Order: sequence, then structure tokens, then C-alpha cells
Amino acid sequence: MKCSWKPYLWYPINMKFDAYIPCERLRPYIKQFVVSENDAAAAYKVFPSTGMVIGFQYRGQLATEHGQLASAGITGMSDSYKVFRNSAHTGTVLIYFTETGFTHFAAHPAHTLFGLSLSLDHIFDRHAVQEVEEKLAEAGTDRLRIKVTEQFLLSRLKDIATDKLVMQAVQLIYQSNGNIRIKEISERLFISQSPLEMRFRKVVGATPKKFASIVRFNAVLKDLNHAKTLTEICYAHQFFDQAHFIKDFRQFTGDTPENFKRFL
Repeated sequence: MKCSWKPYLWYPINMKFDAYIPCERLRPYIKQFVVSENDAAAAYKVFPSTGMVIGFQYRGQLATEHGQLASAGITGMSDSYKVFRNSAHTGTVLIYFTETGFTHFAAHPAHTLFGLSLSLDHIFDRHAVQEVEEKLAEAGTDRLRIKVTEQFLLSRLKDIATDKLVMQAVQLIYQSNGNIRIKEISERLFISQSPLEMRFRKVVGATPKKFASIVRFNAVLKDLNHAKTLTEICYAHQFFDQAHFIKDFRQFTGDTPENFKRFL
């Protein structure tokens, strides 16, 4: 099967994956909406990303190796890839949260969802979720589907302040491409490591160390598109040696950097 790569996933080449910018009110919390459709049954990989994802199936079915998923679900942050399988004629609206966006809509501590894919009615009222699903099934265009999804989110947006210290920690991690020690973050933000990690996990959904490893992984993926050698990429991202580089990359993608790069 021919495949292509976009941020977050390795997907069948004929799979629709159209991104939409959220309305201004939601932009601090939502990175993008995506409408994904595939007429053929297929399997694809989803790589670790730095935010949670909600999916609404408006037609077809989606499953993992553990079984069929609910038609409306949420996937927490993860430190390894996941394989999804869709039935024929599948359509999905995906909501990609910013690093701290999820906490502005739900009371659940973000870290309780780490590594999980759950039915959305674990987080939001079941009747409200079903209403969205019904409206999406009736919507005839992608724009209408995005509008329905935005209305759902706007009705649940909480008037709370973003944890600025956590945001600063996130920025420091991005600025270093994930190559920063947590001790250095705590020293620069004048907070001890334990309370920093507690606040970070609650808001972001993973420890600062785990989050940094995901940021580093995504930085590596971007470098694979360039003319750098694998050795250059390995040491540019401060892996101890090639063996550690390959081990981490395989955990995140299920493949070696060399094999992965061949398909880019």
C-alpha cells in the first residue's frame, strides 16, 4: 500500500486529510480541525503528538488492535505509535488540541488520559455527544461539519486562566527541540521539580520529560525530510549514540529511521 506522511500520522496515499483553522475564539485552545475520509478499508499509523485529539465518526467505523472504537472518542497523549483501521467509506472530524487546550473544556486532569483512547461520553455528557453525532451525520459539507464541532466546543469552553508557568515550560521545551533537562526548566522558572511536574502533567497530559521526548521525536521527523544524514540527525538532537536513536525512533514509529526515510 502506498502511503504518505503528514504531522501526526502515516496514512494511505488516497486518504483525504483536509485541515481547517478554528474560529478566533477557539484558536488559543485548538490547533486545527481535520476532516478525514477514506473510501477503502485501510490501516494507518498515528504517531505521538503534543496534544490530545477528539474524533467524531460521521460515517463508517474505526478500530485499533484492541477492538472497535466508539463513534465519538478522545485519544490522550502517548509515547508510542498507534495503528488504526477504518472500514470502507469512513468519515471523521478530528479536533487537535493545543498543548494546554484540553483543560479549558473538561474537568478531567489531562494525565489520566495518557496512552488511552476512550469514548467521549467519559468526558462530556452523553446526550450532548449524541446530538453532535446526529448533526454531523446530517451535514452535507465539511464547512457545516466544522461549524457543528465548533459550536459543541464553544458551549463547553470554560472561563479559566491558562497556567502561565506551564506555558513557559512548554515554550522552553520547544525552543530546545526537546533537548533540555527538566532540572534546567525548574531552575529557570524558579520552581522545584516536583510541583512543576505535578502542574505540567495535570494541564498537558504527560510529564515534562515525556513531553520533551515527543517534541524531540517530531523535530527528528522534520529533519528526515531534509538532506541531512542519519548520523547528523542523531547527534543534532543529542542522542547518546546511534543505538539509542534507533531504539527511540522505533518506539515512536514502529520502524527504523533508515526504513522510514526511504518512503519520504
